[in-house]
Amino acid sequence: KSCNRGPPSGCHIKNCYDTFFFLSSFLVKFSGCSESKGIRYETDNLDFKVRTDGTIYTTKHVHIPSEQTMFMVTAWDHQSLDRWETVVRLLFVSLWEEHLKFPPLNPHGLRRQKRDWVIPPINVPENSRGPFPQQLVRIRSDKDSEIHIRYSITGVGADQPPMEVFNIDPVSGRMYVTRPMDREERASYHLRAHAVDMNGNKVENPIDLYIYVIDMNDNRPEFINQVYNGSVDEGSKPGTYVMTVTANDADDSTTANGMVRYRIVTQSPQSPSQNMFTINSETGDIVTVAAGLDREKVQQYTVIVQATDMEGNLNFGLSNTATAIIMVTDVNDNPPEFTASTYSGEVPENRVEVVVANLTVMDRDQPHSPNWNAVYRIISGDPSGHFTIRTDPITNEGLVTVVREVDYEMNRAFMLTVMVSNQAPLASGIQMSFQSTAGVTISVTDVNEAPYFPTNHKLIRMEEGVPTGTALMTFSAVDPDRFMQQAIRYSKLSDPANWLNINATNGQITTAAVLDRESAYIKNNVYEATFLAADNGIPPASGTGTLQIYLIDINDNAPELQPKDSQICERPNLNVINITAADADIDPNVGPFVFELPSVPSAIRKNWTITRLNGDYAQLSLRISYLEAGVYDVPVIVTDSGNPPLFNMSIIKVKVCPCDENGDCTTIGAVAAAGLGTGAIIAILICIIILLSMVLLFVVWMKRREKERHTKQLLIDPEDDVRDNILKYDEEGGGEEDQDYDLSQLQQPENMDHVMNKANGVRRVDERPIGAEPQYPIRPVIPHPGDIGDFINEGLRAADNDPTAPPYDSLLVFDYEGSGSTAGSVSSLNSSSSGDQDYDYLNDWGPRFKKLADMYGGGEDD
Repeated sequence: KSCNRGPPSGCHIKNCYDTFFFLSSFLVKFSGCSESKGIRYETDNLDFKVRTDGTIYTTKHVHIPSEQTMFMVTAWDHQSLDRWETVVRLLFVSLWEEHLKFPPLNPHGLRRQKRDWVIPPINVPENSRGPFPQQLVRIRSDKDSEIHIRYSITGVGADQPPMEVFNIDPVSGRMYVTRPMDREERASYHLRAHAVDMNGNKVENPIDLYIYVIDMNDNRPEFINQVYNGSVDEGSKPGTYVMTVTANDADDSTTANGMVRYRIVTQSPQSPSQNMFTINSETGDIVTVAAGLDREKVQQYTVIVQATDMEGNLNFGLSNTATAIIMVTDVNDNPPEFTASTYSGEVPENRVEVVVANLTVMDRDQPHSPNWNAVYRIISGDPSGHFTIRTDPITNEGLVTVVREVDYEMNRAFMLTVMVSNQAPLASGIQMSFQSTAGVTISVTDVNEAPYFPTNHKLIRMEEGVPTGTALMTFSAVDPDRFMQQAIRYSKLSDPANWLNINATNGQITTAAVLDRESAYIKNNVYEATFLAADNGIPPASGTGTLQIYLIDINDNAPELQPKDSQICERPNLNVINITAADADIDPNVGPFVFELPSVPSAIRKNWTITRLNGDYAQLSLRISYLEAGVYDVPVIVTDSGNPPLFNMSIIKVKVCPCDENGDCTTIGAVAAAGLGTGAIIAILICIIILLSMVLLFVVWMKRREKERHTKQLLIDPEDDVRDNILKYDEEGGGEEDQDYDLSQLQQPENMDHVMNKANGVRRVDERPIGAEPQYPIRPVIPHPGDIGDFINEGLRAADNDPTAPPYDSLLVFDYEGSGSTAGSVSSLNSSSSGDQDYDYLNDWGPRFKKLADMYGGGEDD
């Protein structure tokens, strides 16, 4: 059927896709191969083997669960390595077991017993137009002449879904198909035919019926994708693989109905040739067939591919089309070229990161790809590496940039030779263009450069204490602008101790004060000052220089005794005082020190003595056996080891006191040592007692005053006292209306149950009247005590006449009298106007009862 490498000498397979009924062996011939010796046969099914003459036989008893099997037979020549293949399909036919028996294979051929009933496989074409039901076969038994037999069929398509595709006449045994078949829905059916007598007893063993649906060309090929995308490099040689298109046909692929062939219908554009591509008719592989693919001319091809079944027969086959879009991918077949042969630029000296020239190139390859991106190199003209060329990622231009300062006095111009290439190497056979190199001329412009000190951080050494006006050195600067006639002026920039002066013209440095190594401005014996050198250019420029003066120590500081005070017991041999000295100088102008007592006054050496411990320490102790407690000033002379040596007489205050057995001063002894007598101590104690008594009296007085302030009552006019009592308030306000009441108790309840659960009380439905509020008196900041009563009375009158102050003059509704009250209902009280009660006394109760007095008192309104 197909040859992987092509059969030699016209060798082809004679029996391709042949169908055989199952026997123990059968023959498959490969025609045209008889003259080739050494041909060997193989199968991909271990149940079958092929003899050297092409006979296929079974290797063992074969059990096939389905109605057919297929396997591949391969013939190959082990000398030339040529291979040929074919597909063998075996159909297995079942007969009544009692009527058909196959004897073992013997040399005399096949022989069978006589049979009464043989049912071969039934082939039914799909899409039949009927009429239906259409008879397929008639089944009959040998015993139908003896007894009445009833026939039936079972299986998929009969009594199993899909139901009633086939049925059988139970009397005649004729089997029918009831509707058109579709091979793509189901290719075969396996039914079982049954024969029973009128009582339902089995007359024959069930027989298998195999029904095969014969394929018709009723499905056109369908492409997996409607649009295929592929690519091919420009400049590819003919035969270069591009892409594969695939179409599937639902019809039987072993027949011409399902054998699809491909062809190219159209190609757009048809440049440079109308047939740039071809397609393998069987596999769908698209390859180039002509040279001349150039992305710079044609970037994309659109190819219409047609798939036709019936092995590509356009007259009988069904067709379908798909679109193949082929992108021509870029290769680096165009070297970059400069748009000019020379470029120029200008740069000021001493500047970096400055772009001095833009190099433009042209590249016809795909933009922003490695085949288009430019890479620039400086071939010559810049041995010191002052310049580099960076690529602009957007424009692909080369930016000549200064990365190292250039000096006008050293180089006034640069002549660079530059070269451009791509990130990707050029394609095979493409040579670099002569236009890929260019020259760049860069001019350097002179600018005013700052003067500089040749030796910055200049260090000199000298002794401290040099007199004022001493010349130390000339700290001069150099102007790098050799081609400019400029003067340099000097000045101080930093002189922390203000010890130095500098000559503004020549830079000579002199002392303005005595240099002291022990000063706080000295760090590690070094004094540092900074000076400024400025030229008179346009614009002026300046530079700084640092002068460091290392000061050598001289013995200009006498030692100081330490400690300055101490204490000692009044009797010797109990403790001593360790003394030492501190010197601001450094070695060798410090220790070892000499400690001694002065000879005058004589009592010093009489009472005290010094014992040397080492070069830095000594001990001061009592010479006599007892010294009265007190504080003594003991002078000590300390001398250092400088050249010449310096000495200093220091006073140490020594507190002499009685000591305990441990050598520590006692408390009484310490007081006595301080110089206080018994009388002074008693006087101090009496002062402390008096002070405490005064504090106690002041506290008692404050407590009493606070109590009086809380118990003091305010006076008020009795006729204005509505409640016949006075409440004392610590803050100004409206009286008891300012108290924090729970107003929720005055709200109307939602229902009686809620009211029943509350405490006895009233609810208010009054409202705040709308009207002008009276002006209350303003309390003075510091009121006179006699004005307090007037202030209270005025505030009370204002509150009484204020209609906006609660409680308001409105109706109070008492709708709940409480539970279990011993009093009668309020509703039982009747009003009567017949009484002769006198209500005139209401006029005496104040403004709050004025309305009642008007109503019942019979005032002027009556």
